[in-house]
Amino acid sequence: MDMKLEKIKIDEAEKLWKMQIEAFQNIYEKYQDTETSPAAEKVDKTIMRLKQPFTYFYFIKVDRQEVGAIRIVDQQEAGKAKRISPIFIMPKYRNKGYAQKAMELAEEIHGNSGWELDTILQEKGNCHLYEKMGYHQTGETKTVNDKMTLVFYQKD
Repeated sequence: MDMKLEKIKIDEAEKLWKMQIEAFQNIYEKYQDTETSPAAEKVDKTIMRLKQPFTYFYFIKVDRQEVGAIRIVDQQEAGKAKRISPIFIMPKYRNKGYAQKAMELAEEIHGNSGWELDTILQEKGNCHLYEKMGYHQTGETKTVNDKMTLVFYQKD
């Protein structure tokens, strides 16, 4: 398997946005979270993120095929954590280790310490992945609705 992260250009915003909607659709339907779901975002938010000087959005490519994407927020300041928000793998490519490998590649690019992220507490597979990658829960949670709670992680 040949995997790489390829920086997403502003003219690829619509493609990224459509992939994000498809990737998060099942989670959106399950939790009905209009406030924070990437599946409910408008393309303008994707464009805005791509324009941020501290945002690094990458397509996750396996053998030249786009299988997902990862966004790294890295202000490159001492004491400021880097953040993954979001990472996703397209449905037909899931459960092949691609998210884990993409996170490892992101650490090679942006450094392997000082990371944070959040995920849905009820999504045990996501929690397992992040814990396997060395993240630990901070103890902070945020109830989004009666079906969904966000849990916060960090990696030192």
